[in-house]
Amino acid sequence: MTELIANRHDVVIGGHRLSGFLDVPENAAGLVIFAHGSGSGRHSPRNQHVAAGLNRAGMATLLVDLLTPEEERDRRNVFDVRLLAGRLREAAAWAQEVPQLGALPLGYFGASTGAAAAIIAASMPGDRAAAIVSRGGRPDLAGAAALGGVKAPTLMIVGSLDQDVLALNHDAKALMKAPAELVVVSGASHLFEEPGTLDQVIGLAARWFTSHLKGAAR
Repeated sequence: MTELIANRHDVVIGGHRLSGFLDVPENAAGLVIFAHGSGSGRHSPRNQHVAAGLNRAGMATLLVDLLTPEEERDRRNVFDVRLLAGRLREAAAWAQEVPQLGALPLGYFGASTGAAAAIIAASMPGDRAAAIVSRGGRPDLAGAAALGGVKAPTLMIVGSLDQDVLALNHDAKALMKAPAELVVVSGASHLFEEPGTLDQVIGLAARWFTSHLKGAAR
């Protein structure tokens, strides 16, 4: 069994030996696993920035490459949201077996196509995610059945300049039965590259996870 104490750890996850970065602040109130967008991974500067903000808010974070280097060479895998959802569940199962993580309430943070993977994973029987946050996500790609089947409260964050994705998020939200909110960040584009916009994402995500993970059943 892996023993973890604090701060960043390079970890190898599950049967597919996925590479991850794990950060565990003292007295963590929950664990957030990141599902990256197409072509991205644990080295994403945007997701690392968000993870650091969540760490400051008292959340453990796991940034994980959901594909192996060999699998990434086939671009079809990068957009296979069901494959990515299965790997996200693999990461969640791994975390449940780690002593310092297994008792923590679980959340998913999905970016771009990773949001669809998070929705699909959370809709699967036995999934224990208690909250989901989507940043510039494509939850619509999860499909109506997954959107209607997910039980975890879901926050969708979209930039005001990302009009096509904003419309798709409105459509996805309408199909959800779980509590869901859509927040539009003024002046932000798809990647939230504009000054201060990614910090707004951190604030919104931290409040959502704090609200729904702290005190969740363990």
